[in-house]
Order: sequence, then C-alpha cells, then structure tokens
Amino acid sequence: MTSPSSVEISAAVARVLAERAHLDGALLPVLHGVQDALGHIPAAAVQPIAEALKLSRAEVHGVITYYHHFRAEPAGRCVVQVCRAESCRAMGGEELLACAREKLGCAGVHGRSADGAYMVEPVYCLGLCASSPALMVGERLHARMTPARLDALLAREMQA
Repeated sequence: MTSPSSVEISAAVARVLAERAHLDGALLPVLHGVQDALGHIPAAAVQPIAEALKLSRAEVHGVITYYHHFRAEPAGRCVVQVCRAESCRAMGGEELLACAREKLGCAGVHGRSADGAYMVEPVYCLGLCASSPALMVGERLHARMTPARLDALLAREMQA
C-alpha cells in the first residue's frame, strides 16, 4: 500500500477540479473524485481544493473528517464496514463489529491490521435496515449477518 507522490496528487486534484469545480456545491463531488482517483484524500490535496473552491482549509478538512466515506489515509486491501445504526445494533451489529475486529486483528475506530491489509470501520446506516444486521466488504453489501456467516465471509476474503 503505497501513497501517491506529490506529482500524482497534484495531477489528480487538477484533473478532478477541471471536471467538477464548476458544479453547484462542488466540494463533495470534488472530494469524491479525488478519493476515487487516489484511494483517499491526502493532506496535500486540501489546500489546492480549498483555493480552487474559494474555501478555507478548515472547511475542506471539516467535510473530509465529518463524512465516514472519506479517508485521509489509504485504505487497507480489504475494508469491512459494519453498520451501527439502530436496527443493526438491535440485531447484533455490535457483536459483528467486535468479531470482525478480532478476526482481522483491527482495533480503534478506523482500525487497521498490523500489516495494514485490513480495515474495520463502523458506519452509520448502509440502508439495509429491514435485513439487519448489515455490513459491507469492499463494495459488496451483506445482510442478515451472523458471527458464523461473518467468519465464513472473512475466511474467504483472507484467502483471496
């Protein structure tokens, strides 16, 4: 997991700003574009984004840190997001979060495994409230999860 160079960051930010800076409420589309291009939003991208959109660095940083989707550091190879909204919590989401952290060796709010390959993140609503508890591995949603189903899913993911 290598971080992009300053040249790669500058090029990606310039490309995304050229595509999206003209949009109404451009900050979120720009941040999504930068993260899509680089895998995260590096600190070096904040100032040029702020300048181009006539915002302060604090405003840009505040949006990056407010939304759980945005990352200031590269993600692990495998990201597991466990829903902590009310429905999922009531149906065992907290147990799933603990199981995922233990199985993958991840700790903290945006816990990473020691080798940086895995991340477990609590998120607030994946939109599967009727099928709780839910989690997402990479870009794939999983509903009605149990600790046993989670173990099987993570075992497959760790072999990949």
